[in-house]
Amino acid sequence: MIKRLIGAAAALVLTVALAGCGSSSDAGSGGGGDKELVVFAAASLTESFTEIGKLFEKEHAGTTVRFNFAASSALAQQIVQGAPADVFAAASPATMGQVPNVSPEVFVKNSLIIAVPKGNPAKITSLKDLTDPSVKVALCAEQVPCGAAAVKALKAAGITVKPVTLEQDVKATLTKVELGEVDAALVYRTDVKSAAGKVDGIEFPESAQAINDYPIAVLPKAPQPELAKQFVALVRSEQGRSILTRVGFDLP
Repeated sequence: MIKRLIGAAAALVLTVALAGCGSSSDAGSGGGGDKELVVFAAASLTESFTEIGKLFEKEHAGTTVRFNFAASSALAQQIVQGAPADVFAAASPATMGQVPNVSPEVFVKNSLIIAVPKGNPAKITSLKDLTDPSVKVALCAEQVPCGAAAVKALKAAGITVKPVTLEQDVKATLTKVELGEVDAALVYRTDVKSAAGKVDGIEFPESAQAINDYPIAVLPKAPQPELAKQFVALVRSEQGRSILTRVGFDLP
């Protein structure tokens, strides 16, 4: 049953990916720049990269940064199929590896946490509690990094969880918790931190077995290669790292 659900979720991810950059969000509201830098980034980087993008625009007058935030697997497929982009920041080396001829650098790490609705109405205290048939659980589809990490964590705990939904990316998974549609979900700690006040987070020891490295790379066909290099440099700078660690990422 889970394999069929995962397959369906994967199909949905690909459908969304092929929709192109229509789902992109601007790093800043100001337009009219004579140059545009396009950054494809994992959904879990939304808050931190939006802030970094605004900083980049301030430091590069006349440049607008545009982001496409989505599941890393969907973004990789878009790039492989020819979508124009300058920088790719993925939530796992495996998804970065789908893009040929790149030289990625790991810039941050992220780990999983159990997200529950505010007040934890289902009284979840551990990963094992998610095996209770009465507990509604949301997971990311296995094809995306947050889903692959969840599989590792559950395997490390020696348990099987039957999710009621498999989502296309970590933000969609967290939304299920925020709306009270599920009792718990496995998401990144950075996403729980960004949703402070809306959800609670529960640590679990097996998360140490499922830490994700985040690589970033300038794409070989980048329309703005020099700006792309400068953006990557900003991400890896003291300023960039300060923003990333503030929202909950760990440095490599």
